[in-house]
Amino acid sequence: MANCIRCGRQLSGFNFGKKICPWCVQHEAQQRGELGEDAPQPVIRTPWVRRSESTITLTQIFFGINVAVFLGMVIGNGGNPFQDFPGAELVRWYANVGVLTLSGEWWRLLTCVFVHANFIHIAFNMWCLWDLGALSESLYGRWTFGALYLICGLGASLASVAWHPTGLSVGASGAIFGLAGALIAAFKLGEFSVPRAALSGPMRSLMFFVGFNLVYGFLPSLFGSGGITDNAAHIGGLLTGLILGALIALLAPRQEHAPRRVAIFLVTLLALAGGAISLAHHYSIPLRLGPINFGQATKLTRNVSAGRIAGLL
Repeated sequence: MANCIRCGRQLSGFNFGKKICPWCVQHEAQQRGELGEDAPQPVIRTPWVRRSESTITLTQIFFGINVAVFLGMVIGNGGNPFQDFPGAELVRWYANVGVLTLSGEWWRLLTCVFVHANFIHIAFNMWCLWDLGALSESLYGRWTFGALYLICGLGASLASVAWHPTGLSVGASGAIFGLAGALIAAFKLGEFSVPRAALSGPMRSLMFFVGFNLVYGFLPSLFGSGGITDNAAHIGGLLTGLILGALIALLAPRQEHAPRRVAIFLVTLLALAGGAISLAHHYSIPLRLGPINFGQATKLTRNVSAGRIAGLL
């Protein structure tokens, strides 16, 4: 569907080649003095600027949860915010540990999104979340943004477990990559009626964000230093976001299409659940829900703490 060349609003399907929307036609006629001063001029909000439902945004809530968890970890680990948390501490705060997750502690796929390994880790992720989350929430609306963020986080965590099932991963960047993927798909497929001039800047920023972080994530392995960036989670979150963004743009582009969006999210969750079950079956782990016994947990925690952390989102 075409967009108005003046304001970017979406034109109706029966515009017969017109390139300017009725709102702009009337507005320009009034500016030329062709309409009386008492002629009604409808006030239509700019479609790409959506107001938050309240003064406190969901982006701020997610930001606050991450910071609160980090402060709790700092207090419980000696009070030094600039030291790296040991593996055992990350496990205790529900990091995504492949063996524990696949053995029944499935909630780690989501809780790990709110856990970070050190100050630099959380500072960079929260900087990205503050900007990208605000943009996503303003465009999608609160509940769609929240579902996107959490489901992309699940997709990122599942990809991380699939790539290194004995590793440990924490952080919000997989979910943030998902937001970037959803926005890229939405902009490319024309979900938001944003003028081309206003679109070019965000698109360049998104592509740079994704490209830079993926390249940076591969650099340690290329140089043999065995870095701590979990590109499996980044790619998993990005792909989940691209798929969700494309489905919403094609099937439920408007906020009044809420039932369709709910269906899209439910189908995606079922697909992720199926992937998790298949992964557990692949590693011959009995399917169950609940914490593993204390002896197993202690042994696994000791192994993680003594060994190299396989990845940090």
